[in-house]
Amino acid sequence: MIYLDNAATTFPKPLCVTDEISRCIKKYCGNPGRSSHQLSVKSAEKIYEARSMLAKMFDGDEENVVFTLNTTYALNIAIKSLIKYSTHVLISDMEHNSVFRPIYRLSKEKLCTFDIFSTGGTDEEIINNIISKIKPNTSMLVATHQSNVGVRKLPIEKIGQLCKERGIKFIVDGAQSAGVHPIKLKSMNIDALCIPAHKGLYGPQGVGAVIFNTDKFERSVIEGGTGVNSLEENMPDFLPELFEAGTLPTPAIAGFCEALKWLISLDISKIRAHEEDLYNLTSSLFKENKKIIPYYMNDYSGNTLLFNIKNIPSSTVGEYLNKKGICVRSGFHCSPLAHRLLNTGDGGAVRVSFGIYNSRSDVYQLMDALNELSVKK
Repeated sequence: MIYLDNAATTFPKPLCVTDEISRCIKKYCGNPGRSSHQLSVKSAEKIYEARSMLAKMFDGDEENVVFTLNTTYALNIAIKSLIKYSTHVLISDMEHNSVFRPIYRLSKEKLCTFDIFSTGGTDEEIINNIISKIKPNTSMLVATHQSNVGVRKLPIEKIGQLCKERGIKFIVDGAQSAGVHPIKLKSMNIDALCIPAHKGLYGPQGVGAVIFNTDKFERSVIEGGTGVNSLEENMPDFLPELFEAGTLPTPAIAGFCEALKWLISLDISKIRAHEEDLYNLTSSLFKENKKIIPYYMNDYSGNTLLFNIKNIPSSTVGEYLNKKGICVRSGFHCSPLAHRLLNTGDGGAVRVSFGIYNSRSDVYQLMDALNELSVKK
């Protein structure tokens, strides 16, 4: 099998990740923070270790690391806890539905208004597009760092500086960039960074995090048991307990912790260079087949490439590649705004996305299959 769907979830996982998940379940998986016995304490220690690793990697504070189910839950928590009702919000024109849908619903409920800014052009043009959309009551800007359908990467450091100057909360969707590009909350003026374990950080599914760079919240968005202040009616007003109600996924967090150690031991710039080499090779080979239509979002390389084959639905391409043992993703990738921007058509497009375990041989086998399919049709 050739796996080229790493933008959805990286596969396979490093052996240290699967080993630690198994060890946790077999050896120390108590309920963290709920008891004083040794299994509970060991679980709590592992979770604290993972918080520390995330804080170190993203220049945050340990107590501000909140574990979630995934990036979507992290974004919902960040958006709904930080938004000031009856204000204006900005999002980009290539946002995933995990950003668009919460904002859209809030607007439909008359709790906010929103506008979409263009990501076309240079960094300076993007900043100017944002400035042109800012209103006197703009209180929040939510933006992806890197698109999940192409290699467009937003200048989040410049956007963060602008937001700081204008008193606007800045939430970053780091689903595709965490583990690929350096992200520093404090120097980039990010109020909340939302990330998954299972993509570029090579951890397991079922856990993500929102890392806050603020302690000023408009409201809690989830209520329940936290293991502290149990006699009080309200949720604790401090992090991480404010947003961590119920039992945490200790085995997943344990695997996440080991994935972070493994990743830190490597040079992520070398991983990025490896992925870009595969991207450049694929892009050059696409040019040799006139039936392949690639969709480029920028002139630089990345790890994700979107394309169609003339007169063949993306779903047909995906099914054909699957029969050849090649895993890709077709359709709209939960990002209709980005597909509209790229004008991919009624059926969306096919996405190939590379990871550390892919090779140039994978690319050549992909091209053999695509060339074979395009000739058949």
